[in-house]
Amino acid sequence: MTAPTTPALSALPDAVRGKVVSLVAAALPEVVRLPPALARVASFAPARRAKAGATMIVAALGDETGDELRERIAHHLAEPAGDLDGADPVEVAARAWLVRPEGWTQVLVEALARIAGAAGPAAGEEEARLRARVASLEEELRDTRADRRARLDELKAENATLRRKLGEARSRAREAGTGREEALAEAQEARSRAEEQVAERDRTVRQLRQQVERLESELGAQRRAVRQERDDAGLRARFLLDTLLDAASGLRRELALPPVNGAPGDRVEAELTGLTASGAATVVVTGGPHLEQYLAMPRVRLIVDGYNVSKSLWPSSSLEAQRIRLLQALAPVVARTGAETTVVFDAAASEHRPAVAAPRGVKVVFSPLGIIADDVIRDLVAAEPVGRVVLVVTDDQEVVRDVRRDGARPVAVSALAGLLG
Repeated sequence: MTAPTTPALSALPDAVRGKVVSLVAAALPEVVRLPPALARVASFAPARRAKAGATMIVAALGDETGDELRERIAHHLAEPAGDLDGADPVEVAARAWLVRPEGWTQVLVEALARIAGAAGPAAGEEEARLRARVASLEEELRDTRADRRARLDELKAENATLRRKLGEARSRAREAGTGREEALAEAQEARSRAEEQVAERDRTVRQLRQQVERLESELGAQRRAVRQERDDAGLRARFLLDTLLDAASGLRRELALPPVNGAPGDRVEAELTGLTASGAATVVVTGGPHLEQYLAMPRVRLIVDGYNVSKSLWPSSSLEAQRIRLLQALAPVVARTGAETTVVFDAAASEHRPAVAAPRGVKVVFSPLGIIADDVIRDLVAAEPVGRVVLVVTDDQEVVRDVRRDGARPVAVSALAGLLG
């Protein structure tokens, strides 16, 4: 009888083929009589076995001795789950292809259909219909095989009865010594009947085989149709996904959406270091080492009250000299810590905005006409997401009070001076 058509390993989806390679690689050390190439792969480390030996495993399972090798490997694997609910369809499909228990083809078809997914209601209904047809054909094939086995058993039993009668007739002829001709004639007749029964049985077997081949051909055609429908559904789904991704990308460009600032872990990090809004600013950072620890935290924000700091450190210098010295002193600190730094200078009483050479990683902001730098600092702090580490360097107590209320950490000018050197 013709064996059922089985899908080649190369015809399986990439995920299922990769899982087959992974299962085979894990079981190789326990399998005996491996081909030389796979014996060398079995000696690899477990983490390297599937990656380095994938090509050799696929080639060994696909050659003429692949079925024998697969059967030896299947003894070391568990049968796939019959129910796909709650099971990984890739795992189920890979184990079904390797182990091949009773009804494995249906399990494989269902798992592959589960992997591919349905492209729409029409495709789902057609796939369900084809799957029901496949199940019906397999059930009919099983019934036919069972009926054929029963018929063969009946014919064998009847043949054995005729042979026994022939033997008994010959024994009676030998014992009696008379009526030999009649006994031989009876034996010949019994033999003729037996031969006719055998011929009838052979004709029945041939008819059954033809019926089985026809059913297997229909089953193969249905499987190809299901596979084609699955491939078409996957292609349509891929086109739909690409369209959605292109549309989302175009919408993002059209709306000029900015990148997302902050991270979900910022609040957790802040809580672990005592920097939440409720208790972040209970103490002003007054020491250089203490400030260095905060600057080393991820995604820290540093805001400097420019003239408040520069006038405290270099009171005898001009405002221009103070700006230059402050920015030059901040450059190595920002380069070392990577803190997002903004220096705010007060220009509320002047329309002139001097040109400054800001170091890499430092933003310089002059307050607008009529607005003091303190208000700009308050706005910058208020705009930050809750939970982010925000440090404000100033000795202005009103600013300290306001930014503390908004969740920022005030830093004394002396603490920053300790880092500037």
